[in-house]
Amino acid sequence: MSSSKGLFSRRTRKLSRHIKPSEMGISMRIKEFENGSKVIIMPRSTYNRSVPHPRYKGRTAVVLGKRGDAYVVEMELSKSTKRRLVVPQMHLQRA
Repeated sequence: MSSSKGLFSRRTRKLSRHIKPSEMGISMRIKEFENGSKVIIMPRSTYNRSVPHPRYKGRTAVVLGKRGDAYVVEMELSKSTKRRLVVPQMHLQRA
């Protein structure tokens, strides 16, 4: 069995949106969301230290609160299952 090559092996091409860190403006890094607002989870592969799992890419979530510089969001995976994640603001967009 071959060894793992890390969390982002064969995934950076799927996650990349061809945005360099220098092209990300300051408004993208400093975002404010209110509790109850809807956001879309869009992982940015340039910041891979705290990127959410790729299975949540494009999902809509509701902001529950703030934890440090990140936000606590909740999404519905099915009608009976909900998932809470702590996601930094650079991986969130307004819905």
